[in-house]
Amino acid sequence: MSPGKRYRSISEKVEKNKRLSLAEAVRLVKTTAKAKFDETVEVAMRLGVDPKQSDQNIRGAVSLPHGIGKKIRVLVFAKGEKEREATQAGADFVGSNDLIEKIQKGWTDFDATVATPDMMKDVGKLGKILGIKGLMPNPKLGTVTFDVGKVVKEIKAGRIEYRVDKGGNLHAPVGKASFEEGKLLENAQSFIAEVVKAKPSSVKGQYIKSITLSTTMGPGIRVELVDALASKAE
Repeated sequence: MSPGKRYRSISEKVEKNKRLSLAEAVRLVKTTAKAKFDETVEVAMRLGVDPKQSDQNIRGAVSLPHGIGKKIRVLVFAKGEKEREATQAGADFVGSNDLIEKIQKGWTDFDATVATPDMMKDVGKLGKILGIKGLMPNPKLGTVTFDVGKVVKEIKAGRIEYRVDKGGNLHAPVGKASFEEGKLLENAQSFIAEVVKAKPSSVKGQYIKSITLSTTMGPGIRVELVDALASKAE
C-alpha cells in the first residue's frame, strides 16, 4: 500500500472535526499507528498567547510518569565531585573542556545537556551550536544546576522539555504507540496539566484553544477541551 493510500485508510478512522475525550483519543490514536516502527505519540496544543511577549513565551520541562519509550543520551558539563555524581546517576557523557572541544568540532550525538553553574562561562562558547538544536543548558529549565545527579535521573526517567513556537503552538512526545492505553493517558494528562499551570497572568482570553493527538505518521485526533482540562493525572 502506498503512503498516500495508507494514510487515507487510517484517516477514515478519524471523523473530521469530531472531538473525543482524552481517553477515547488515546484509544483511537493507538489504532492509527501502522508504520513498521514503533511510532511516537505526540500531543499538540494551540495556545492563545503572544510568544513575542517575554512573559508569554511559554517554556518549561515536565517529568512524564512513564517516560517516552526512548533512550535519552545525557551529556553533563562538570568537574571533580560533580563529574563523579553525574556518572553515578547514569549520564552518558561527562566532562568539561574535552567535551566542549569535541562539540566545537561538530559532534552533537546526544539528546540532552546539563551543566554546573561554574561551567557555564565556557559552555557559553557553544551557544551557536547547541542553541540552534535546543540543547543549551538553561537555568529556567533546571539544567544549569549543582544537583546534577537528580536532574540526570529525571531526564533518563522521562523528563521532557517544551517550548511554544512563533505561532503559539506546543508539541511534545508522550510515549510510543506500543504503550498501554493507561500509560499514554497518564503521560498526556501530566503534560497538559503542566502547560495549564504555566499559564501567564497576562493572558486574559482563552488560553488553550485546541488539543490534538497524533502518531508520527498518523492523522491528528481532536480532543474535547473541557474533558482534557478536567482530566487530572494521578
